Amino acid sequence: MPSKNWIIDGKEIIGTSGSAIHWEDEKFFTIEYKGKVFNGEILTEKTESNFLEVKINHRVFTIRKKGELDDLIASLGMDKPKVKKLSELKAPMPGRIISLSIEVGQTLEPGDPILSLEAMKMENVLKAEGIGTVKAILVQEQQVVDKGMVLIEFE
Repeated sequence: MPSKNWIIDGKEIIGTSGSAIHWEDEKFFTIEYKGKVFNGEILTEKTESNFLEVKINHRVFTIRKKGELDDLIASLGMDKPKVKKLSELKAPMPGRIISLSIEVGQTLEPGDPILSLEAMKMENVLKAEGIGTVKAILVQEQQVVDKGMVLIEFE
């Protein structure tokens, strides 16, 4: 029996009946669901990995068909992304610290802003590339720093 489980935008969805897809050609289609019609287009198709990227009514979705291998990978805990543990943040270029967005003891997640660094009249927001807790802030606002200088230490 074919699986009705799909992963749409990273969320598992169980397929339902009562919908229909009508293909215009190999790229464009319409979906009828609960009396409404949605226009769609395939943007990326990777059949070997059961992956589609589609645009439906101007919104982009990533879709994967869930299979037995996905269940095995999840049961082994191999479906979780690896996250880097932060140890220190070094200045990627010489510049001047404009502002600090953190404080000692704060826990950071990937993408959290740490500080703003002005270099060559441009403001660069340095963000966390992993997880960690701020152990020490070794710079202060308006301080000039050299490339490679340790700015923040994490524990």
